[in-house]
Amino acid sequence: MAYTIKPEADWALVEEFRKNPIGHHSPNLLRLLNHMRKVFESEPRYVLVMHKPLESWVLGQLWIGSRDPIVLDNSVIFTSREDAEWAVFCIRWLRRTGISITTPRSTPLPKELPC
Repeated sequence: MAYTIKPEADWALVEEFRKNPIGHHSPNLLRLLNHMRKVFESEPRYVLVMHKPLESWVLGQLWIGSRDPIVLDNSVIFTSREDAEWAVFCIRWLRRTGISITTPRSTPLPKELPC
């Protein structure tokens, strides 16, 4: 049976990722991340591109199956890989659920999904 995101039930996993975007993740968070990382040919894949080695990152978009170069978004330069990973997570969450997360990674999320 295919995994389906349930925003209310999976909200605790969003907080888990916010706290620890890099490193060990619970099996449930891994399931959520694997689902969110699936890309359809009709949408771009969001990736992180090192702007300066191990110092800064920018968002990039690429199309699966395309030979076009990665399109970089230099309007936001992340100086923390964790913050950059959080930004990608928030983009993917919005695309899969229609729910926008505007909370910075440094701020804990509410215990329950805001209405």
